[in-house]
Amino acid sequence: MASIAIATLAGPTLVLAQDAAAPPPEQRQTVVTPPYAMNDLGPKFTPGKPHVVVIDAGGTLTARARDRISYLHYQGSVQGGVQTILSDLYPELAAVANVSVVHAGGLGGSSAVKNATLYNISREIDAQLAKRDVDGVVVTAGTSVLEEDAYFFDLTVQSQKPVVVTGAMHQYGTFTYDAYTNLFSSIRLAASKKTTCFGTVVLLNDQFFAARDVVKTDGFATSTFGSRQHGPLGVVNEDHIRPMRAPSRILQCGAAAWKTPFDLSRTSTDKFAQVDIAYSYVEASGATISGLVAGGAKGIVTAGEGPGDNSYLQTAERKKAIDQGILFVTATRTGGEGYYDAGAPGIIGAGDLAPQKARLLLQMGLTFSKDPEQIRKWFNTIGAAEFDMSARN
Repeated sequence: MASIAIATLAGPTLVLAQDAAAPPPEQRQTVVTPPYAMNDLGPKFTPGKPHVVVIDAGGTLTARARDRISYLHYQGSVQGGVQTILSDLYPELAAVANVSVVHAGGLGGSSAVKNATLYNISREIDAQLAKRDVDGVVVTAGTSVLEEDAYFFDLTVQSQKPVVVTGAMHQYGTFTYDAYTNLFSSIRLAASKKTTCFGTVVLLNDQFFAARDVVKTDGFATSTFGSRQHGPLGVVNEDHIRPMRAPSRILQCGAAAWKTPFDLSRTSTDKFAQVDIAYSYVEASGATISGLVAGGAKGIVTAGEGPGDNSYLQTAERKKAIDQGILFVTATRTGGEGYYDAGAPGIIGAGDLAPQKARLLLQMGLTFSKDPEQIRKWFNTIGAAEFDMSARN
């Protein structure tokens, strides 16, 4: 490994760089990025080889267990984080890509994830992908809300280059540690560029999924991630990288229409709209709605019974809230198809968009527009995510 030198970028922030590993200056662009430290790994960068940036935002993959068989019990973390784990993957990783690591953190403890962290990492992704010599980005995260992290990036990242989110279910040093294969396969996938224009994808267990569809299905299994009736987009088996289907947005690949309107450079987290989720069940109290309104919610997603029904008490309280200007999205708790949008005032149908994903889209919608009909349009296009080839006949 080359010696590490310290340089200063973006004011007082220290940015690590390995002089001997850095590509020639003409291959690097000066890009204003959030204040994260960054350094290159492995041998000297090989010209012409894909360059993948790994954003270390934490997660179980950088955690330790109390012993090698107790993956349900956490005890400490890996010194050096993802950089240490990636270093374990050499020399084999050198044949796949030139690799740099951005030290971010903030997505490891899922229950402590903040809007500000998602905002900063999304902007960091775009800043890295704006560099001519960067071909893709891999982001690590804790798995409990990884599906939400990934969909936030899918909605907000403006670059069409590959973005892969990964994590691990078992800790470093356990017999069943799964981060090695997840990280290696994620870098392989990003370096292949085969998910260009897919938006953000999630890869674990050698399968990758659309950020819109993926959900965590089990609290402990290493095969926890799936996408309900949709299935994976493809697989990574050694160097066999096989995308077998794609998100519908690839139809706009290379066009301005590919980008979402949620460009975070135009806003800040203090302007993010508060959006909450109300779960429905037998005789669910109206307080599940009125309490959220009293707490400052500007939008509410209901995770309803069947295709999206709410209890009679919730329905009555929802009407009052709509009269106060609160915008609702009707989703289903079933994990499948739900009510399609019927244009009802103050209520948008989410279809098969999971409640936690609908919350993110509604949050971005209310942050970037005060027009309910514009937000409805975004749900029926960005949120619906379907192929329509009729106009091409």
